Amino acid sequence: MHKFIISGPTGSGKTELAVGIAEHLPIEIISMDSRQIYKHMDIGTAKPDPYQLISVKHHMIDIIEPSEYFNAFLYQKMAKEIEKDIIERGKIPIYVGGTGLYIDALVKGFFEGVPRDENIRKELNKLNEQEPGILRKMLEEFDPEAASRIHVQDMKRTIRALEVYLKTGRRISELQNQTVKDSEKCFTLVVLNRNREELYERINNRVDKMIEYGLIDEVKNLVSNYGTTPEAFKTIGYREIMDYLDGLYSLETAAQLIKRNSRHYARRQIIYLRRFKNAIWVDGTEGDVEENVIRLIEETFSNTPKS
Repeated sequence: MHKFIISGPTGSGKTELAVGIAEHLPIEIISMDSRQIYKHMDIGTAKPDPYQLISVKHHMIDIIEPSEYFNAFLYQKMAKEIEKDIIERGKIPIYVGGTGLYIDALVKGFFEGVPRDENIRKELNKLNEQEPGILRKMLEEFDPEAASRIHVQDMKRTIRALEVYLKTGRRISELQNQTVKDSEKCFTLVVLNRNREELYERINNRVDKMIEYGLIDEVKNLVSNYGTTPEAFKTIGYREIMDYLDGLYSLETAAQLIKRNSRHYARRQIIYLRRFKNAIWVDGTEGDVEENVIRLIEETFSNTPKS
């Protein structure tokens, strides 16, 4: 199934754009945000407001507790089932969000063609214990492209890449690239962006509103119910407020840190999205952006009637 994705950096206006499109086309939104999946984390994750949720059906929001485990593989599995259901009901599924891992899961999939080999994994782990750092050197020699994609400390993916090479004699990057090549024509990616000054101003204003609308109380309630250990609480906005509540710094400093970290995150998102050579970049400040995206959707789903 062809996927239509609206992405862009945090604060660029993706949700507003999608809700506007829903006034003209029978779309349903599949959220592509790795933090909006958590219940009770509403303000700090900038979930759609009640009006937006009423205006258009949203999926993959509030699906698990903050203490529960979730990953990109589970996201892909659930999202595909939802996408199929939306199409069967005669609606248009639109993916909206900025989580890079989820985009990769949707458009690249997961390479699972080579079965696990526990003997190879055992030997690689033993080798790494005997000579720390050797697996990284091996990966850089056997598969430089994979090494450039895998973080130095990501031992799980390092071992997987070496396992594939040792078992098949082929580089995992080569096999993954073939998977990507096969799926290149199966999605349309629209990237909503703004000039840096405007984007940063939008981010700063949003952080101020989050604090005004009750982010501190939201964090207090989360800590009271779940403690401070859930991985979900490492999200920008939550960890800084937790530090403020622990007395590490003032609320003003916490707010400035949230703004700074959000701006840095937006920059990383833009860099990531530039990897997609076929992505269609649109300027969020242009007056006809909604009209242009509607036209793209209609071209993609030409057999779907307007509402």
